[in-house]
Amino acid sequence: MNPAASSRIALITAAAARTLDEDLAPLAVALTARGAAVTIADWDDAATDGSRFDLALLRSTWDYSLRLPEFLGWVEHVATQTRLLNPPEVVRWNTDKHYLGDLARAGVPVVPGAFVEPGADADAALEAFLAAHATHADLVVKPCIGAGSRDAQRHRRDDRAAAVAHLRRLLDAGRSALLQPYLDRVDADGETALLFFDGAFSHAIRKGPLLRRDEGPTRALFAPEHIQSRTPGADELALAQRVLAAIPCADPLLYARIDLLRDARGQPAVLELELTEPSLFFASAPGSVERFAAAVLARATRCG
Repeated sequence: MNPAASSRIALITAAAARTLDEDLAPLAVALTARGAAVTIADWDDAATDGSRFDLALLRSTWDYSLRLPEFLGWVEHVATQTRLLNPPEVVRWNTDKHYLGDLARAGVPVVPGAFVEPGADADAALEAFLAAHATHADLVVKPCIGAGSRDAQRHRRDDRAAAVAHLRRLLDAGRSALLQPYLDRVDADGETALLFFDGAFSHAIRKGPLLRRDEGPTRALFAPEHIQSRTPGADELALAQRVLAAIPCADPLLYARIDLLRDARGQPAVLELELTEPSLFFASAPGSVERFAAAVLARATRCG
């Protein structure tokens, strides 16, 4: 008997994301074709009983940043009922951008930045940041807990009033913020996002620049993305392997997406590490959804 035939898989999303998640339907089809019983469930649906499933797979819980304590409480609860992937300790670590500081301290090249905590002086923090990054024309202000570029905005260096006002709004709301220089090469090169399944490289895509001058932050669940297939450079693949080795988890994760930019010297640096609910861009890589479905079912039928 095929073990997958008895696997019960929950694909976890959010009500607002169901019609927006382009990976959800292909994954459900691929899993079903392999004999699994698939249920698509909203993470905050109280009627969903995790003990009914062999595995609960986080997919498009894209409203988590608006309700993080509630979401993390749900994560901990459902993990007592079934196997949750990625696991709770990884989700807790990855849903706050302070993890970039952990990567930097581990020697991983990341886009440089400065964390600003609630209670700090927004004007002083911005002045210190601009002094430390004197050669960059623009900067980015973003919340440490955020997703889909919500509440993130690019600001001109010479429009300090707008940047300070943005930073102050975040701090006054009790939200930690991250200041980063805007790396100009993204306008021509875009981002490279590398996808790994069970620790093995699957495919990569190019994302066009998301943050444009004089545009406010998106009010949607996530900012629109312009996606193309991309073959990553050897240096990008090597950096991605360093990132995977620095993740505080002993075993390879079922899925990981590593988003990279190139700096002014052309060297890759980590912009984001997506381990909770990343888009996996199956449409850009033939065979990728089948590879991922096989990895999911292997986890669902694995003992321990």
